[in-house]
Parts: sequence; structure tokens; C-alpha cells
Amino acid sequence: MLLFLYTLLFHHLQTKVENKLCRMMGEPKYPLLSKEGDVTIGGMFAIHSKETLPSFEFKQKPQPLSCSSVNLRDFRLAQIMIFAIEEINKSESLLPNVSIGYQIYDTCGSRLSSMSATMGLMNGPEFAAGETCNGQSSIHSIIGETESSATVILSRTTGPFKIPVISHSASCECLSNRKDYPSFFRTISSDYHQGRALAYIVKHLGWTWVGAVNSDNDYGNYGMAIFLNTAQKEGICVEYSEKFYRTEPDKLKKVVDKIKQSTAKVIVAFVSFIEMGLLIEQLTIQNITGLQIIGVEGWITSKNYITSNSFRVMGGSLGFALRKINFDGFSDYVINAFWETAFPCSHIEGNLSQYAVSCRRYQDLLALKNYNEDVPEHRYSSHVYKAVYAVAHSLQNLLKCKENESCDKSLAIQPQQVVEALKKINFTVKFGDHVWFDRTGATVAHYEVVNWQQDSDKSFQFKPVGYYDASLPPDQRFVLNTENIIWAGGHLKKPSSVCSESCPPGTRKAAQRGRPVCCYDCIPCAEGEISNETDSNNCNSCPEEYWSNAEKNKCDLKAVEFLSFTETMGIVLVFFSLSGVGLTALVAILFYSKKDTPIVKANNSDLSFLLLFSLSLCFLCSLTFIGQPTEWSCMLRHTAFGITFVLCISCVLGKTIVVLMAFKAALPGSNLMKWFGPAQQRLNVLAFTLIQVLICVLWLTISPPFPLKNMKYYKERVIIECSLGSTIGFWAVLGYIGLLAVLCFILAFMARTLPDNFNEAKFITFSMLIFCAVWITFIPAYVSSPGKLTVAVEIFAILASSFGLLFCIFAPKCYIILFKPGQNTKQHVMGKTSTKTH
Repeated sequence: MLLFLYTLLFHHLQTKVENKLCRMMGEPKYPLLSKEGDVTIGGMFAIHSKETLPSFEFKQKPQPLSCSSVNLRDFRLAQIMIFAIEEINKSESLLPNVSIGYQIYDTCGSRLSSMSATMGLMNGPEFAAGETCNGQSSIHSIIGETESSATVILSRTTGPFKIPVISHSASCECLSNRKDYPSFFRTISSDYHQGRALAYIVKHLGWTWVGAVNSDNDYGNYGMAIFLNTAQKEGICVEYSEKFYRTEPDKLKKVVDKIKQSTAKVIVAFVSFIEMGLLIEQLTIQNITGLQIIGVEGWITSKNYITSNSFRVMGGSLGFALRKINFDGFSDYVINAFWETAFPCSHIEGNLSQYAVSCRRYQDLLALKNYNEDVPEHRYSSHVYKAVYAVAHSLQNLLKCKENESCDKSLAIQPQQVVEALKKINFTVKFGDHVWFDRTGATVAHYEVVNWQQDSDKSFQFKPVGYYDASLPPDQRFVLNTENIIWAGGHLKKPSSVCSESCPPGTRKAAQRGRPVCCYDCIPCAEGEISNETDSNNCNSCPEEYWSNAEKNKCDLKAVEFLSFTETMGIVLVFFSLSGVGLTALVAILFYSKKDTPIVKANNSDLSFLLLFSLSLCFLCSLTFIGQPTEWSCMLRHTAFGITFVLCISCVLGKTIVVLMAFKAALPGSNLMKWFGPAQQRLNVLAFTLIQVLICVLWLTISPPFPLKNMKYYKERVIIECSLGSTIGFWAVLGYIGLLAVLCFILAFMARTLPDNFNEAKFITFSMLIFCAVWITFIPAYVSSPGKLTVAVEIFAILASSFGLLFCIFAPKCYIILFKPGQNTKQHVMGKTSTKTH
């Protein structure tokens, strides 16, 4: 035990002494491409996409990782980085006397190699003997990585050392957190915009039922989360959301099976470059066609994936792409200058390079020496180019460079100084783009919308059909020219992808139990409600004076109901009313022509003519009840009705009193007739009528009748009727008429025993019986009849009672005058004839 403690203490002291010296732990990691300079920029690109692990049998020292399968896209990015550095080194205005070197590492698309490359950049490949460690990296900034997950690893590793990392394509929103990634910058925008833009394009094209697939990494998970959140707000339903990673073939199979089984015809693929290649391969093998793919900038413009076989599946795909920018001279550079100056094995094969690495590792790259067909399509080049220039401009400020003069190379630039300088840069590159970093370290989002199309010459193209620019106002950011789009399967008509077809106007959506909100039934709107737009969630009630049409998509003015002169019922009532007036006039003419005969003279002919006149008014007053009620007609109809009927009943009452008193006066010693002479009869009629006039004046003064739109009885139509105003006034008028009628009936009933030949009292009794029966029946009928039937019932009561009085009182006399002139004698009228009818 003592020996163990002694050994441990000795090791601790030795470590304490030697910690000031730098020692390389393990084998150094050499860059793939490098160049010396006054300042050094690191680069990390997945120049190869497949990594082969060595044998771990522990029988010998593990061999270095081997990489294969050239990733042409990232190889071009490495070339554009060197191209930009060479441009700056030749510039007389930007870092005039400062040379920029570079160290570019191949990450092989592997997180393991990425971590190894990060350590290589931070430590450097070798140390001089006895060199002390100052805690600073040999590089001033790092450009990379291509993928978001690898960039997260890179930024977290370099963050504590404040080494600036500038990515050209790591768009994960997670990297916007300045607390976790204080020294991270990117010349591409955050996926916050791309995720939202995906939802906008789906919404714009009217698709509400989509599938979603994403890479199971930071790029895919964060991007898909933004899309799903925005889609929910925009009313888009996601039938399924699946994810997989490149090393998970079982999950990939599950994703493809889900796509085959689903009903959604649109798939949003927030997938990284490598995962998308695997997905396209499986879709092509299983010949899954007819799907409209919506993609992201990570793969949508990859020439590698657009072939004759894949186009059957992917043709018509839409997606957001970075802008395409061509660099003058870059095409020539990748064929000539790059291989002459930057590539270590362009002339030497089989010899060791300056890093003691066999040139055989470069053989697959040499095959691309004369290939430049992909250069115009490469859309990430400008972002790498801007990243290099961003570092150069920050160094320009730190080294206090002056235009057309030299920089102060004696200044020791630390990486954290570059971080602060990058936050302040603001410049324009030669192709016109303005470069600056926002508070999250990103640039403004600007995407092209591209469409996979095939030209007449069978060549495949990524045709721009719109754009998304986050720098514009919200209503101008997104533009899409749908007429230029070729849809999935080569169709010119946009495919439909909905869980339920749109509900037409006149219906509303009703959610199906247990299913997403995009799955619904279309329910017709109820009576009186409408929906005037497609896919309405609710039906809206029409305003009070309106009602829904038959299609339930428009509110029309309610039909107005009143008893008009043009309808059948109105015509019939007018006919009977005028007929009553005509008959009354004929009776008056007949009586006037026979005014000197005993039957006309009997019982005061003046009251007979006044009664005929009042009956004419009664027939005519029924006409005031027909037609659309107005303020004046409402007041006229009720007052005219009340006054004319009182006048009529007063006349009948006067005749009844005269008949009764005439026989009472015949008794010996009676002088009653002096109180019931013609003058007194007219005065009584006037008095009874003035009482009714006074009631009507009070009614009109206090609360007169007025036109009212009754919307309560019928919902679908408006009844225009006359409101009574004061119901007390109405019933007072009606009650007074009833009182006079009852009094008249009683008096006539008392005179029923008069001589048979003088039947005036009997006829008055019968007429009053009809009158009272009509009006007693009228009251419940009036109350229960709806709408214009109420008016018709009232008119019927007026006409029936008027005809009852006319026929019962005057018809027997007219019969005698016309057909029994022999009985029109004084003796017969007085009942003194010996002949009696049995």
C-alpha cells in the first residue's frame, strides 16, 4: 500500500512539473488540404460520405479510419473555400500584406471523424520540442460543418475556447441559442424560417392532409418541430410523422411502409442530404409513385438524386433551395489552379506527402480532376465564400488595416477577438449580397422555390417557381407561381391531399370523433343560418329581418306578409265588400223610390236611410284593412270600424226604441211618443256616436295603433300588422259596440210580441242575434289566427255582421215592395186586416 501511495505521489509531482509543456496524446490527425499563412482558417467538410472502422481485436495497434465514396458537394465546398482564400491573398485592399492559410479536414460524414478533426484543428498536427502550452489554438476560425448535428458537436467543443465557428449550411434552430453557442455564426439562415415556410407553401396550395418525414438528428428534429407547430396554427393536419437515421435501416423500412399505407398524397421531407438519398432509393425500389414531395434546402437541388429511375418517384417535387450564384473563374479554377497549387498529390503518386500520408488516399479525388459539370448547380458555394470573407473582414478590423496600406502584423490576434469582430462586420460581396450577422449569429432567410422538371430534351432541371424572403413585410415574403409548376407524375393539375373534401357554402364542418380536425363531415346549416364560404366552421345567423335562402349561403330579406289587394283572399273580400255596398245602394234606391209607401214611412224612414248609409260605410271600412299597413291606415281602420258600427247600431237601436214606444204609446193616456220623435231619434244616434268618437280620440291621443313588423310568429317571414297601441282603447271601442248591440237585442226581444203583420222587431232581434254571434265568435278566432288571417277574420266579421243587418232588416221589406205590393198598405202595416197567414 505504501508503495502504491509513493508511486501516485511521484506521478502527481511529475505531472505538475511537465504540465507547462505540450505533449501529443496519440497519433496526430492530419488535414486533407492545407497551406501555411500568417493567419489560419480551419475547414471541416464531409468530402467522403462513408467511413470504415478498423478491426478492434487488440492484437495490434488500431489502424486509422478509412473513408470512401466521394461526396462531390462538400468537395466543391472545400474548393470554394480555397478559391476565396486565394482571392483574398491576391487582393490589395483586403488584408494587403497578410497571407491566409488553411487547414481543411475530411470528416467523412461521421461524428467520430468529426470529433477527431475538431481536436486536430484545435491542437495542430505537431509541436516543437519543449514548446509551452499557452491554451490558444493555432487557428483563428473554423468554417464548417455541413450538417447541423456535427456542427453542434463542433461548436460545443470549441465554445469553451471561444474559437469562432462559421457554418455554411448548419441551419438547425437549436444553434440560435447564444447562451449555448456564443461563438457560433452561420451564413445560412435558421430553419425557423424554413420550417414555417414549409407550412405556408402547404397552406397556400390548399393541402390540409400531409405526411411528415424527418431525419432523426438535430437538423431534422428541430426543423420538423417548427413545421408541425406552424402547420397546427395554419389548420394543416399531419397524418403521420416518422423519422429515421442513416444507420437505422429498420426505421427506414417502417417509414416507407407508412408512406405506402397512408392516404396523404403530400409528404413534407425535412431530411438531411444523406438520409434523403436512402429514402429515395427505397421509394424507387418499391416503385411508390404519385406522391407530391415537399423538400428542404438540404437535398432539393442535389443533382446526385435526380436520375431517370428516381424521377418516376420524385418528379414534380417542390422545395426551398438556396439561391444559385455563379462565380467568375471558379469553373476554370476547379480544373486547373486547384490541382496545380492546392492539391498535394496532383503530380506525385506513390510518394509520401508532407504529412507522411500515402497519396493513395487521394486517388478517388483525382478522378474528378477534369469534371466541372456540377459547378453551376452548387448552391452552398456562396455561403462558404461569404464565410471566408467574413473572417477576412473581421481580421481587417483587428489588424487595423488601412486602404492601400499594410496591416499591423505584430498584433497577436486571439480567437475570441475574432468572435467580437464578427458581430460587427457589415460588408457586400462581389455578387451583391449584403453580409451581416443578427443577434443569433445568422443571416436573413432568402430561399428559392424550385420544382423538379424534365425538359423536352429529357434533361432534368430545378426550375425556380417562387421565392421566400424574410426581409420583406409578412404579406410579401412568400410568392409562388403555380402556373409554372409540374406536379407529381408529370401532371399539370395540382393534386389533392385532404382528409375530407371541402364543405361548400351552405354547410359547416363537424369534426369526426377521434380523428384530426381536418377529418370532418359537412352538415347543412339550419333554417335561418348561412355559411357563405368554403370550409366554414360555423353557420352564422341571419339578421333579424333576413332569412337564409334555399342553398343556405345567402341571407335574403324575409318575405313580407300582409293581406294585399292582389291575392285571392284579398280579391274575394274586396268583392264581397263592394257587393255589400252595391246591395245597400240598391236598397236605398228602392226605398227612395217608394218613400211614400206605408212600409217605408213606418218607423221613421230617416233612420232607415241613415242605417243604409252607415251600412255602406261598414262595408267600405273593411277595405281599410286590406293592403300594407301604414301609420295612417292603422289609425283609420280601427277608428272607422268603431265609429261606423256604432252609427249603424245606434240607428238600429233607435228603430227598435221607436217600434217599442210606438205600441206603448197606443195605450190610453200615454204620451211617450213626444219624447221619441224624429228629432230625438237623430239626437240619440248622434249622442251614441259621439261617445264612440270620444273613445277613439282618446285612443289615438294616448297610444294610437301603428304598423308593426311581427317576426316572432313566423321565423322565415315578416308579418306586417297593425299593433293596437293601447289594448284598452281597442277593447273599449269593441266593448261599446257590444254594449249597444246587447241593448238593442234586449229591446228588440221585448218587442217580439207585437202584432204579426208588423215584424220589424222580430227582424231586428234576429239581426242582433246574428251580429252578437258573429262578434262573439270573432274574439277567439282573432286571437288564434296568425298573420294576415287575423285581418281576414276581422274583415269577415265586419262583412258578416253588416250583411246580417242588411238582410235581416231590409230584405223582408224589399220582398214586400217588389213581390207583394198588395201588402204595402197602411192597414196591413198596422195589422188591422182580417186576413192572417197561418
